[in-house]
Amino acid sequence: MSPVELIVYYREGCHLCEQMVASLFQLQEELKYEIRQIDIDNDPLLRDKYNVDVPVVMFKNEVIFYHFFDETELRKALANG
Repeated sequence: MSPVELIVYYREGCHLCEQMVASLFQLQEELKYEIRQIDIDNDPLLRDKYNVDVPVVMFKNEVIFYHFFDETELRKALANG
């Protein structure tokens, strides 16, 4: 079974991004997922796509939430995933 992976699109210096990642790390052990962080400023296509939406959290190619952490949506996505 492959590990559950959340992708966080972020940018350096973004306080919302830092808060999002910190919140995800708090539940990581309980909910058993890996976090892959991708800086959108390293890829022009990602920067164009997510420029005003970071941080964006995705699971199985679907956006779970963006801007602000939502524990209810996270738990729902992982339970249905």
